[in-house]
Amino acid sequence: MTVQLNRRHFLGTAAAGAIVAGAASLRPKFAFAKDSFVNLDAMAQAELVRKKEVTSLELVEAAIGRIEAVNGKVNAVVYEAFDMARAAAKGKLPESPLSGVPYLIKDLDDVKGMRHTSGSRLFAKNISEKTSPVPESAIRAGMVVLGKTNTPEFGLLGTTEGLLLGACHNPWNLGHSTGGSSGGAAAAVASGMLPVAHASDGGGSIRIPASSCGLFGMKPSRGRMNIGLEMPGDIAVENCVSRTVRDGAMVFSLSEDAAPLKPVGFVSGPSKKRLKIAFNTMNYYGTEPHPDVKAAVEATAKLCAGLGHEIVEVKNPIDGREFIDAFLTVWASGPASLVALAKSKGLKPEDVLEPWTIGLAEFYAQKPKDAMQVSLAKFAEAEKAIDAFMANYDVWLTPVLNSPAPKLGEQAPTVPFKTLYERTIDYVTYTPIHNVAGTPAMSVPLGMSRDGLPIGSQFAAAKGGEGVLFALAYELEAAQPWAGKHAPVYAG
Repeated sequence: MTVQLNRRHFLGTAAAGAIVAGAASLRPKFAFAKDSFVNLDAMAQAELVRKKEVTSLELVEAAIGRIEAVNGKVNAVVYEAFDMARAAAKGKLPESPLSGVPYLIKDLDDVKGMRHTSGSRLFAKNISEKTSPVPESAIRAGMVVLGKTNTPEFGLLGTTEGLLLGACHNPWNLGHSTGGSSGGAAAAVASGMLPVAHASDGGGSIRIPASSCGLFGMKPSRGRMNIGLEMPGDIAVENCVSRTVRDGAMVFSLSEDAAPLKPVGFVSGPSKKRLKIAFNTMNYYGTEPHPDVKAAVEATAKLCAGLGHEIVEVKNPIDGREFIDAFLTVWASGPASLVALAKSKGLKPEDVLEPWTIGLAEFYAQKPKDAMQVSLAKFAEAEKAIDAFMANYDVWLTPVLNSPAPKLGEQAPTVPFKTLYERTIDYVTYTPIHNVAGTPAMSVPLGMSRDGLPIGSQFAAAKGGEGVLFALAYELEAAQPWAGKHAPVYAG
């Protein structure tokens, strides 16, 4: 039986010029060697297929070769569906701007016939009987799914080092976290396995690994994508992580669904409009981030000012302690349901669920009976406050995270609950508000720490404002190109 209980579900129950030039220089007229595609983005690869210069099968075989070359070091791909991918690539693929391109799906979503664990021992042997809506949109666009990527248990942490699937290692420094919960997707792209991969975001899970691994990652507005739920309290969205802005914009355009929001379509380049950008580095607790993060985001603000945008220093409009208690109450309601599910199956929770998951369930159990209703009311207040704040600005610039990617183990699910709780709420202090408010937000890879770890800058816009963000991202990509900067562990 297919199990459909993942983070989105239990939250629901709880309430591009440089790249084109590079692609042309790498495109011989006839045969391609196995690694000739590694530095091409997805749109460049699809163009080769469209022009019949290569076949989708050749792209798939090359991607498989790269996965086999580097996955042993990073542990990004946790389920291989190579034969299924080969069969799909040999068949007739739908026509689209990404048709024929290899793709990976995060192991929080279903793909029919593939294992779907949600990173948990509770579902270690689960095989999907259907495909989730966003992966289905990729398949309808002719993308070829090679397998599933690593994720922490139910996407509950900002790092990817679960007990079932194992630690995912950052290609920039193997001793450090990739971020989470789309850590496997980010590690796969950053290590050159493929140019773009599916990701999802319930509290920062696209932006956190994009920042940690030096990639572009856009969290769409709430309601932009059909994720198979229409329940109050669901704050998760889906899209991808990518090396180039245009790949992220194209995957977004092929995935957006009929919704209350006006469709964006494919944003193909920058805008001439100059933006009024709110800017702060202080988090909602009133403290500043790690000096390297502060310096990186201040440099981003200067870059934007140099491009003619107006930078306005502001104070964070959210009370952090009040907000995070409401957020984690809703967040913990899912683990409470999981503990109950394990017990209903006659299983000991500690045998099939991680200590962090069980700790969240206990945290929730200690809350008053009306805690969920109170927390959802706080969500509504926070959303209203952000709507009012964003009415004064085109874009809001902040850090993505409070520090560069931590060492593996520091935020592992086995760390004592109280310690991990404090480390988590300190580390992830800029991203969850945009899930609650429903606003789009992106991580743009513009900075590096003194130790050589990527640092992203977060830009947010009002609901439905993905077009503004994509246009700005193109401008930043042209001003300070990043796609050619490769991690030390890279398949090329």
